[in-house]
Amino acid sequence: MGVVGKVALTAVGLVLVVAGVVAVRTATFKAPAAVDPKAANLASARPVDVARAAARLGEAVRFQTISHQDPAEDQPAEWDKLHAWLQSTYPEAHKVMTREVVAGHTLVYTWTGSNPALPPIVLMAHQDVVPVTPGSEGSWTHPPFDGVVAGGSVWGRGAIDDKGSLVTLFEALDGVAASGFKPTRTVIVVSGHDEEVRGVGARAAAALLKSRNIKAQFVLDEGMVVVADHPVTGQAAAIIGTAEKGYATMKVVAPAVGGHSSAPPKDTGVATLARAILAITDKSFPMKFQGPGADMLKAIAPHAKPVVKVFAANTWLFSPLLVDVTAKTPAGAAMLHTTIAPTMLKGSPKENVLPQDATAWINYRIAPGDTSATVMARAKDAVGDLPVQLSWTKTPDEPSAVSSTESDAWKTIAGLAADESRAPVVPGLVTAGTDSRYMGGVATDVYRFQPLVLKVEDTKMIHGTDEHVSLANVERMVRFYQRLVETAASR
Repeated sequence: MGVVGKVALTAVGLVLVVAGVVAVRTATFKAPAAVDPKAANLASARPVDVARAAARLGEAVRFQTISHQDPAEDQPAEWDKLHAWLQSTYPEAHKVMTREVVAGHTLVYTWTGSNPALPPIVLMAHQDVVPVTPGSEGSWTHPPFDGVVAGGSVWGRGAIDDKGSLVTLFEALDGVAASGFKPTRTVIVVSGHDEEVRGVGARAAAALLKSRNIKAQFVLDEGMVVVADHPVTGQAAAIIGTAEKGYATMKVVAPAVGGHSSAPPKDTGVATLARAILAITDKSFPMKFQGPGADMLKAIAPHAKPVVKVFAANTWLFSPLLVDVTAKTPAGAAMLHTTIAPTMLKGSPKENVLPQDATAWINYRIAPGDTSATVMARAKDAVGDLPVQLSWTKTPDEPSAVSSTESDAWKTIAGLAADESRAPVVPGLVTAGTDSRYMGGVATDVYRFQPLVLKVEDTKMIHGTDEHVSLANVERMVRFYQRLVETAASR
């Protein structure tokens, strides 16, 4: 046999070996994070008065607990009204829980269990909402702060984010308390007042719990939902966030000599700043098929087309292809790397005046595996010797740790999510931020999930126009929290 024939034979052999490895790994592939609701020994569901819960959520929406970028624009009296409303509306819950207020308006409730030696559970839902975009009010089906219940939904800012969680959690707690339930494990409820802007309240609550040496079994906050039409399968999937990205904003300043625009220097501050921004954004972080974003696809693979399972079982071979497929949308790409987004610019206050400095703000969402230090180092390397100054606007929030998908806490939460949604449960990465990011020192396992069923298109109304939640979702949320408390706190 000639040299060419030997090479061809070797190549065929390699192909057969690779094909064999792919076939074996595919056949033996086991999806991570799989749960069996029957094995979770879940509490039974209690009847839910949906009309009452919806009406109360509408009432909560009417409190304009709006967190503005400038704190001077906030209306503290609205938080006071909401607090008084919670106490009068949910008397049974307030009978069994102690109530503390930290950082002005953040609430910390404790329902002490019969066995204080057991790690408590921490449930979170924030009180504040984002403003309505000026001029968009007329585009809403119902005024954003009227809390209208119509057409099978509760309408208004915060109906989902996050008064929907707050109200349905208290509906559940009030009902459970009224039934005479006595928790074995302590239940702690943390409700931050400024999640949308500063998170000062959640930080204070976390510091309070740490000062008491509390190490919780788990923390559950908002973050992800049951997606009715998951892009990979076209079917429902309950996504539970096991981690969230870090948050940091970089300030880029290009000092310059001011003056009249009729006699500009060769390099103006604005031109230097523009080059710096392009240099930083052009040096994007590489996308990698790893971490919670990759875990989601691996977990859902058995429910997708066979080719997806082949790819997921053989990431050693197909990870570049998986990256390309996942990154076809901005949301998909964000799951796989640290993102860089220039958002604000400042130059001269007048069109014919050269600015004495030009400034840009770049928002980073830092993926697990990166840190604010590596981000800063990459930006400095990108700008090289350009005469710009780089700094953080405030101390960055680092990415969270990745929570377990094998713990008892996961089995309870994921088992309940599966039982309520009748959909596969998969881990995921929260690319936005939640108050739970400050709870890493309170619990090893921090999960981010709202028991809502939403289509991908529906998620655009969160922080957008026509935010509303269906009555079916209101019922689902009350039932989920009721069963979660009675399951997790009775063990």
